[in-house]
Amino acid sequence: MENFILTISFLLIGMGLRRLRHFPDNTAQVLNLFVIHVSLPALVLIKVPGLVFSRQLLLPALMPWFMLLVSAGLILAAGKWWRWDRETIGALLLLVPLGNTSFLGIPMVHAFFGEQGISYAVLYDQLGSFLALAIYGSVVLALYGKREGKPTVQTVITKIMTFPPFICLLLALLFRGLPVPAAAAVLLQTLAATLVPVVMVAVGFQLTLRLSPDVLKPLAAGLLIKLVLAPCVALLVCRLFGFGSLAAQVSVFEAGMPPMVSAGAMAIMAGLAPRLSAALVGLGIFLSFVTLPLLFRFL
Repeated sequence: MENFILTISFLLIGMGLRRLRHFPDNTAQVLNLFVIHVSLPALVLIKVPGLVFSRQLLLPALMPWFMLLVSAGLILAAGKWWRWDRETIGALLLLVPLGNTSFLGIPMVHAFFGEQGISYAVLYDQLGSFLALAIYGSVVLALYGKREGKPTVQTVITKIMTFPPFICLLLALLFRGLPVPAAAAVLLQTLAATLVPVVMVAVGFQLTLRLSPDVLKPLAAGLLIKLVLAPCVALLVCRLFGFGSLAAQVSVFEAGMPPMVSAGAMAIMAGLAPRLSAALVGLGIFLSFVTLPLLFRFL
């Protein structure tokens, strides 16, 4: 509970800083860049080498891809039923299957599961959400986007291989087992500790709720699938197959994260229902502070 209160406090601080004229409009983007290039890579280098490889690690690596298929299928069915236009379907296909499993997911996993759950959250994010954003996201933009150029195999691979946390994930796996100098370990731990406060301040700084009547139905459907149906399906699968480990609990919890901020930015840049995309991200984060504690009670 203490970690959750701290997380909420950082969010409120970010919302308060936005009202001060001393901070420029791109403050959240700068903070996110710091997290991508410093905090998250340090966290990966600290947590991944300590993982004990077993079949349990397959679940956080495979669950996000299963949830992607489920969510995308539900969106296509809903789009056909309600006859949504291509922009709306494209925006929902991009945002609903891809969760905010890094910027919001890791701090929330830390708040509810403690340090021991972070390693599984990192695997879920890097081997699932991030790769899906690069591969699946590129395909969606090519099929539905207006201003996005068609992706190629080379551009997708380059995007993946130049992403700092993914590079550190490969390094952590490659040099797993080697001792880390004490000074380097202290440095990495200090940098990794900045992730939660910096991320949540950035989220609070950019949190906006802009709703209009024409987006209410697809918005409600998208958030219902992302925040309620998807984690329920993940939980049901784990219960049916008898998965009750911490890795399974974190995987289900990550499946209930709101739409990814990066996916929302991509959708807006590609002209995919910008108002709907912004509302999915903003309202999704806001509602997740209600749905995630409820989800945790069922784990």
